[in-house]
Amino acid sequence: MEFKAGNKEFEALNTKLNDSEQLRVYKMPYDGYRTNILPRLIGGLLVRLGNIMYGHEPSYLKFRSIEITARIPYCSWSFAVYTLLTVFYFDERKAIKLLGVARYAGIAHDNETMHLIVISHLARAEKKAGLIRHTLMPMFFAIFYFVASYIFYLARPRWSLELNYLFEQDAFEQYSRFLDLHGEELKNKPIESKFLEWYGRNPKNQYEFFRSVRNDEIIHRNQSIREIDA
Repeated sequence: MEFKAGNKEFEALNTKLNDSEQLRVYKMPYDGYRTNILPRLIGGLLVRLGNIMYGHEPSYLKFRSIEITARIPYCSWSFAVYTLLTVFYFDERKAIKLLGVARYAGIAHDNETMHLIVISHLARAEKKAGLIRHTLMPMFFAIFYFVASYIFYLARPRWSLELNYLFEQDAFEQYSRFLDLHGEELKNKPIESKFLEWYGRNPKNQYEFFRSVRNDEIIHRNQSIREIDA
């Protein structure tokens, strides 16, 4: 699927994935995808460091740290696209492809930014965030991730897309685990967010919100591989 009309197609697909069977069918084709060794090494390093810093089990503050980093590849792809367009501006077919990537990256970046802002708001009510552990360290991870993703995209776009696949796969698993562990509790927790209203989502409770975030992550994961196939 290409997302050409703002967020409408993205949001429609997200809602569709609330159904467990639809989710299973959607994710299955890419569940066994085998990445190249370099993105696998970098992706594995990021996940392991995250688990060391924030624990293996999901939490509000772990999600906050994840989402600081999750926006990064979409920024790096947009930057890489405009870098490449200074070289390939004369090639119309390549320019269309590159700007298609930039268009999707913009949608995904806005989506991940929504995650970060809303989850940060929720996290403040749960537990105080430490400056070093929950702000400075995620920023360090983000800078490292940006450089790696940007260089990968310039050298071989497949590597950058595969790196994002791995990161989004881990995020999907973390949100799925969170819903399994705390689903009933989350259904009884209200959610109020001016930014979420501005974005255009209106979940009734935190369960519906985190379910929609889980769906976002699997869409991002699959779309990364579809960009390679394209």
